[in-house]
Amino acid sequence: MSNPVGWFEIYVNDMDRAKTFYESVLQLKLEQIGDPNDPNIEMQSFPSNMEQYGASGALVKMEGISGGGNSTLIYFSCDDCSNEEARVEGAGGQIQRSKMSIGEYGFISLGVDTEGNVFGLHSNT
Repeated sequence: MSNPVGWFEIYVNDMDRAKTFYESVLQLKLEQIGDPNDPNIEMQSFPSNMEQYGASGALVKMEGISGGGNSTLIYFSCDDCSNEEARVEGAGGQIQRSKMSIGEYGFISLGVDTEGNVFGLHSNT
């Protein structure tokens, strides 16, 4: 059985602003990738390791699809989600729900990025 999520895309209105936000909060570097069929689509990929559990994805700026207000919720894995949560406001986002227990499944925090997208942070501690 494979993982149910194979890829994710977070649609944005301002790629530079969104890239800076996620790099700052998650303390990682996004990498520019392209769509071989459409050079007008901007994409910044999250780092991934195909040998490990989990799905990767990208920030996407595409004509006709706006960021924010969508119904997709992505949870980023963290060692302790309170660390990433502490960087959200300084990176230009907002905390929607501070770190809370989800019982035997660990802890989550919910934030809103600079594009109006809600995202989650998950950790076991």
